[in-house]
Amino acid sequence: MTNESPTKRPPMGADRRRLRIAIRTSLREVITQLSLLNRQVGNHLDLNEIDVGCLELIGRHGPLSPSALARHSRLHPATLTGILDRLERGGWIARDRDPADRRGVVVRALRDRSAELLRLYAGMNHSLEQILGDYTDTELQVLADFLSRTAAAGGDATGDLAAE
Repeated sequence: MTNESPTKRPPMGADRRRLRIAIRTSLREVITQLSLLNRQVGNHLDLNEIDVGCLELIGRHGPLSPSALARHSRLHPATLTGILDRLERGGWIARDRDPADRRGVVVRALRDRSAELLRLYAGMNHSLEQILGDYTDTELQVLADFLSRTAAAGGDATGDLAAE
């Protein structure tokens, strides 16, 4: 990270242009490989890729209401209802009364099934820990900032497309 203002950019030389292209290309490959991994995990568990994604969101943000999950996943509530029905039938989630509003419902992941999910991602998680171990704390800060900003940009682009 530099102390330069975000509006002041270094000049765009050929080396910098190549690096930017390499980063964009690598990000596309990461997206592809993680999508393939998620699909394989889903296949092992008899879940759709979108089901795996919703489980991840519930695990990260939950327990949460179905409407909050719909916002996080950017899925139509009717679509989400079908996903939640499948996940509940499969023993992946539970729907409980919202303690803050007894008329409402919150969705939570069931821990006994989560172990299966973690086992299938263990190889990737182990590899990621090895990769991250090669970076200094300063480099990790830059990577964390880059990935956070990239994820936010992806969320914004998804929202823009959904609004069209």
